[in-house]
Amino acid sequence: MMIDYKKIDLYGKSFVQRGTLNPPFEFNFPVSEQACFLYMLKGEMQYEMDGQTMDIPANHSLFLNCINSGKQIHQSDSKENSEIVIVTFHADVLKKIYERELPSLLQSPRNMVTNQSSDKISNDFLIQKYMEGLLYYFENPSLINDEILILKLKEIILLLSQTKNAGTVQVILSQLFSPVTYTFKQIIEANLFSQVSIEELARKTNLSVSSFKREFTKLYNDSPANYIKNKRLEKAAELLLVSGNRITDIAFDCGFNDLANFTRSFHEKFNVTPTHYRLNQIAK
Repeated sequence: MMIDYKKIDLYGKSFVQRGTLNPPFEFNFPVSEQACFLYMLKGEMQYEMDGQTMDIPANHSLFLNCINSGKQIHQSDSKENSEIVIVTFHADVLKKIYERELPSLLQSPRNMVTNQSSDKISNDFLIQKYMEGLLYYFENPSLINDEILILKLKEIILLLSQTKNAGTVQVILSQLFSPVTYTFKQIIEANLFSQVSIEELARKTNLSVSSFKREFTKLYNDSPANYIKNKRLEKAAELLLVSGNRITDIAFDCGFNDLANFTRSFHEKFNVTPTHYRLNQIAK
């Protein structure tokens, strides 16, 4: 239940919203061409998509787009009120303030095949200070004008572009302008040799881990871990023969982040170490 609510508009659309929520509460995001940056000032919330729940505690945040349905925030366990600030990114507003050229964060990233539409953001000192600045305008509404709001919108875009989540933020924002939906297999094949975990692959397909595993097994008739490991080992075996690269570099290029694990897995599959595999094949 919302017990206190304030908002600031830019060009007739919600830009910043601040609300105090009394649990239990539940909010389903409407399907629309917008993205949201949700910052928990106090308390906590749960973000749910495709049956998977993510906890967002105080002083943490969530970034998501609302192009697809099924996204919800809720809180049912806490006895204390929660306070939240939401910064909203509308495609038409962004086009208006960047009328000459969209910044790189709003353009489709190259070589990133993913449908990911949400991410938990790692807040740094500058984002926390940014939020403090927004709260100042809620307390002093007479100071608000369009010029200041445009600067604040550009500022949060710049700050998000400097976080470690910048890649995902770019994917989410660029979908407002160039909606691209990849098939499940396209995402798997594009990320097959990247150093990504099963959990990260699930996020890229916009599925929970359990749903991802079910879909993967249905399409590939194998578990994700087993299929991906075998494909990486087969690729490594090929590179051992056609390239003179170091074994360590080949392991990393094929998605392994640990040489010992790669050597052990390679021996289990081919019954020989990578070094001897290369030597034996060359000798034939």
